[in-house]
Amino acid sequence: MELDTANSAVSSATSFIVNALSKAIVEHRLAPGTKLSEQKVADQFGVSRTLVRQALFQLAQNRLIRLEPARGAFVATPSVTEAKQVFEVRRMLEAEMTRAFVRDVTPAMISALQAHVAQEKSAVERQDVAGRTALLGDFHVRMAALMGNEVLAQMLAELISRCSLITLMYQSASAAEHSNEDHADIVQALAARDEARAVRLMDEHLHHVEAQLTFDPKAPGNTLSTARS
Repeated sequence: MELDTANSAVSSATSFIVNALSKAIVEHRLAPGTKLSEQKVADQFGVSRTLVRQALFQLAQNRLIRLEPARGAFVATPSVTEAKQVFEVRRMLEAEMTRAFVRDVTPAMISALQAHVAQEKSAVERQDVAGRTALLGDFHVRMAALMGNEVLAQMLAELISRCSLITLMYQSASAAEHSNEDHADIVQALAARDEARAVRLMDEHLHHVEAQLTFDPKAPGNTLSTARS
């Protein structure tokens, strides 16, 4: 029982650090390329370096930071070239996914997507940057999961995570709102079993997302001192 309690406390502390640093990166309070010293992070949060190491590992898995041997942890630097390549692959993959979805669509699948789009809209309206980004990206994974294709869902999740930092940092509120509207239109086309329109809307949507990324944000504070804000 005591071991379970201790493990729960460690997990909670690690999650707190992960969430705080994620929020600081998303809100531009930590710039791309910023070094995250284990000791400085530990001092800032009042925890051990072991907990910090666990948190940094999770952030690396989420591609928000990169871990370099003998150098340490750094806030990930988004690559425009990589983003363009990811979107290109996504357009190819998701066109076929959309066609397959139309062939197998059921009322229950449409209801699930409609509920997801409603959650997106709520996150956009309350200006929940991290929440809206996660939901907007997960819409595409959700489509694959509803089809019962776990391999496709995993592939899409990996592709989306590769451009998630760029979307988090460089997608404006208006662009996020546009994405939500695009998703609603796609769901309507899927519900109508209009394959041609659904595929066209998906392709246009992915082009919109890529085109609306703005790579000139205001300069962030670039310090750990505000990471817990």
